[in-house]
Amino acid sequence: MAGHASEELSKGGKKSTTDIKKDGAILPEIGTVFIPVQDIRQGAMWYSRLLAVPYKEEFPHDHLYILPLSGVNIVLDSKRYNQESIYKNPVFHLNTNDIHEAYLQVQEMEAGWIGSIEHGHYFSFQDPDGNMLMICQC
Repeated sequence: MAGHASEELSKGGKKSTTDIKKDGAILPEIGTVFIPVQDIRQGAMWYSRLLAVPYKEEFPHDHLYILPLSGVNIVLDSKRYNQESIYKNPVFHLNTNDIHEAYLQVQEMEAGWIGSIEHGHYFSFQDPDGNMLMICQC
């Protein structure tokens, strides 16, 4: 049993996809993460800059913007935006290889509140709409 835990930790705490059963009607995977934004174009430009992905003038249904990422995509949604829908706590974290460089980048991004780097490997901050996000060097 201890060997199994060591193997899991060496994989970054993630199980191999071959170890996960996919028999149920609901699959054990995340398809996308939605983030409510007030202005879809401004949000799309800000997140594209934050994540260093190309910005495209493509807005499905006039209120969505898809940020293509490695793994799970982020979909910005201006139709779902209101003060009650913003994330008051991070619901996911973005990865980085250099937490200090990421911190400097966020400081330059006109983010809302920015917390300090905690335990040397993560920090939280708000996007311009007040959604709480996290960046982690794991």
